Amino acid sequence: MLRNGSYSAWFRTPLREGTGIVELNNGKVTGGDPVFAYSGSYFQNGDRFSASLTTRRHTQGQPSVFDMDNVELTVNGKSTPTTAFCTGTAKQAPDLAFEAIFVRMAD
Repeated sequence: MLRNGSYSAWFRTPLREGTGIVELNNGKVTGGDPVFAYSGSYFQNGDRFSASLTTRRHTQGQPSVFDMDNVELTVNGKSTPTTAFCTGTAKQAPDLAFEAIFVRMAD
């Protein structure tokens, strides 16, 4: 089960890879990287979870892993208290597979 806290995030699609920071707090997700902000919610059921996120560009810079600025992302995955792995798709690019790994940062 995921614990509240900060996680380093590594994510990819067949187009490219990216990294960022994600904060989980009682079902809410926030975070970002140098050019995108992330926000949304997640639901846990044991070691399984699902999340709905949006990404919004806040600064000019590198392209997103989806090759578009703003997306609505749905993911499903499996977690331990310190790591999580998920897969999903963006509403705006349903044929583009997305994968992410989250590693909890030390308190």
